[in-house]
Amino acid sequence: MDKSRYIGYTLTMIRMIALDLDDTLLRSDLSISFRTRSAVKRAAAAGVLVVLASGRVPASMGQFGKLLGMRRRRGYYVCHNGSLIMDSLTGNTLYEIKIPRETALIAYDLAAAEGFPVQIYENEQMYISRSNEYTNYDQKLTGLKQIVVDNFREMAGAGCYKLLVPGDPMLLAPLLSLFQTYLGDDATLFTSKPYFLEVLPPGTDKGAALAWIAAKEGIPREEVMAVGDSMNDEAMIRWAGFGVAMCNGDKQVQAAARLVTPKTNDDDGVAGLIERYVLGRG
Repeated sequence: MDKSRYIGYTLTMIRMIALDLDDTLLRSDLSISFRTRSAVKRAAAAGVLVVLASGRVPASMGQFGKLLGMRRRRGYYVCHNGSLIMDSLTGNTLYEIKIPRETALIAYDLAAAEGFPVQIYENEQMYISRSNEYTNYDQKLTGLKQIVVDNFREMAGAGCYKLLVPGDPMLLAPLLSLFQTYLGDDATLFTSKPYFLEVLPPGTDKGAALAWIAAKEGIPREEVMAVGDSMNDEAMIRWAGFGVAMCNGDKQVQAAARLVTPKTNDDDGVAGLIERYVLGRG
């Protein structure tokens, strides 16, 4: 693909930007630089719709939206990798879908039989079947309190936005194949991090969420920019007219993108992208 043809993208062509959080908008210390905050705010002030798209829960996303002025201007939060969409201005839930009971139970039983813990996110808490090192890392990343649930299977079957299986990346690969065999089209499966295998409702991902928002706003996909780094970003990067991968991101995601940033998340990669292709300063 000739990526040079996107050099001409300017404000008149980009009407919506969707930004992943971890390892994309956020630096390694989970902060957003002044330059990046300024670039996002200037794009929003110029009429560009801002969407934050992440696997995080609403409260975790809201704190970053506040830094970007999204509580004062209309925008969207795509939470749980697409199973929940919220209005950033009002805080209202606009769309939600949960994993069907039978699918959740099969996924839990398969993971438990293979010796893996499982976790879900509800009511701004992280519920887990048993403690493990990867969930401890997730707690540091999100700030969510973890609660061990005795009858986790029943809780998962009662309805959840997503199931997450933490574990050694080398061991999660065969588990993913097992999930694909038993769940088929009844779930969306991917690794958001090498050590996190996620199970979402069927047909649910960040790409489908952006399509829903774009249709609601009357914005064609050709005028949407999506930026991410991990496999949970691949769907929105492929869907958007201007899909961008971070240079610090997954190689498979980079291969799916129309453009790869020259700078990492720690070097204002998103700010440079917005300044050049959205604000037209490049």
